[in-house]
Amino acid sequence: MEPLLRLVNVKKSFGEVQAIEHVNLEIYRNSVIGLVGGNGAGKTTLLRLMSGVYRPTEGSVVLENNRPVAEMRSVLGVVPESTGLYSKLTAWENIRYHSRIHGIDDQLSWNRTFRFAQLLEIDASLHRYTEGFSRGMKQKTALLRALAHGPQILLLDEPTGGLDVTSARTVRRLVSKLKEEGGTIVYSTHHLAEAQQVCDRIIIVHNGFIQADGTPEELLKLTKTDTLEEAYVALTKEKARPRMEEAEKPSRISTFWRRLFTPSSSMEVREDE
Repeated sequence: MEPLLRLVNVKKSFGEVQAIEHVNLEIYRNSVIGLVGGNGAGKTTLLRLMSGVYRPTEGSVVLENNRPVAEMRSVLGVVPESTGLYSKLTAWENIRYHSRIHGIDDQLSWNRTFRFAQLLEIDASLHRYTEGFSRGMKQKTALLRALAHGPQILLLDEPTGGLDVTSARTVRRLVSKLKEEGGTIVYSTHHLAEAQQVCDRIIIVHNGFIQADGTPEELLKLTKTDTLEEAYVALTKEKARPRMEEAEKPSRISTFWRRLFTPSSSMEVREDE
């Protein structure tokens, strides 16, 4: 089976800082892959490489048939750590704007949005302005925005960060539903228990390297431990480095990405938390 997404000998540096080194990954269809690691491990850098926001210093990031991911970003759905919603627009207007950028018909976008909104229990709030939304509501809206154009791969950067227990469970339930329907999700988190609940494959990232890659059972067997927490500690004994991945001047693609998903003060919209 041909992988849906491949990272081949990928290295990413920011000045003299080596954020990611010698990464080789293959992502296959119908799977939930957890990227697990602490702050500064390289998870966000990996996600940005997968999404085409960052270009590798060395190596390549390609989709099926060796298509560079930077040229085929329409097949991706991305939920960044900061939702970047336009607070003066309703949830649906935020989603519709994003869908139109991808050339998706409003009715098709609405049908997809409403179905997933029901699963996230936010369907009654689609026509409310996001300015008054809670953190959980904003995160759910960002998820709907990422799904509205029917992506082949969904990239989630700490999707339950800062959410209450109920909202976090709802997000995890949606991820499980997407997998049941044949979806492919890359799920970044620093919560091992969460990764074990939703992911069928876990990739442990530490100090820019992939320390381990396998099912939870394989990681326990590899480290001869009884819990994922013990396995993680055994695999990440080296002291964690500080987070330094933002040291590089943003590229034009990265700047566009931030402008697209982060409202500016000149547009008189408020940045969400």
